[in-house]
Amino acid sequence: MSVQYERLRPGQIAARREACPVAYLPIGTIEWHGEHNPVGLDTLKIHALLRRCAQEIGGLVFPPLYYGENREQALMEANAGDREQIAAKTGLLAENFRPGYMVETVSEQNRNYLNLLVHMLHQVKSLGFKVAVMGAGHYPLLDHARAAAALFHQEQSRPKMVVWSMTGYELVQGQFTPCGDHAGKWETSLLMHLDPGMQDLTVLPQDRTEKLVGSSNNGVQDSSAEFGQQATDAIVHAVGARVEELLRNHDRYQ
Repeated sequence: MSVQYERLRPGQIAARREACPVAYLPIGTIEWHGEHNPVGLDTLKIHALLRRCAQEIGGLVFPPLYYGENREQALMEANAGDREQIAAKTGLLAENFRPGYMVETVSEQNRNYLNLLVHMLHQVKSLGFKVAVMGAGHYPLLDHARAAAALFHQEQSRPKMVVWSMTGYELVQGQFTPCGDHAGKWETSLLMHLDPGMQDLTVLPQDRTEKLVGSSNNGVQDSSAEFGQQATDAIVHAVGARVEELLRNHDRYQ
């Protein structure tokens, strides 16, 4: 049976929620991830990772959120030192991502996104879940997820749905090298395992001293589904331990 909420009938949802009342919310973005990866890597990665969590731990995964985040901060096209090269390789002008191009101020964009995440949490709670795991595929969104969880926790009524936010790599630091990067061996390998067939490592330079455009140069040429599977298994195990603790001690978080 699918673990994706939107693909199930009401009776299937009720049965799976009764067995494990955990909702997984994947949030990400659309952003340059090197010439060898799809631009949706962040969201594709976290959506697939949370599906794996639901399959092995229990619970249901909600549709991923690709949109709504601030597009002028922490974005390769807007902020990277090689942003002009990134724009050129996508057939765009760097001027397209100049400060102010989103019309709204940076603060307005951040507040709008925060409100959207809080709105999502209230909706998920109304559907009967006790715990929500918000996974940020784009690392900078972890701050937004945590802020939304804090605001939601303060304004919701009892019994409260407990929200925990994570990206994945911070749960297994020290176990892998590299562990967390941008379009390098870590992220590329994760997606190669979780959602294979979208990479093309042959476009990477054979000379490993050559600077990569908008990508971590940490042995990305050695990316593999095997490394991605090892990392995935470790993350799922860590998430499982945390979810078990949140469910077991749900009253403590009220």
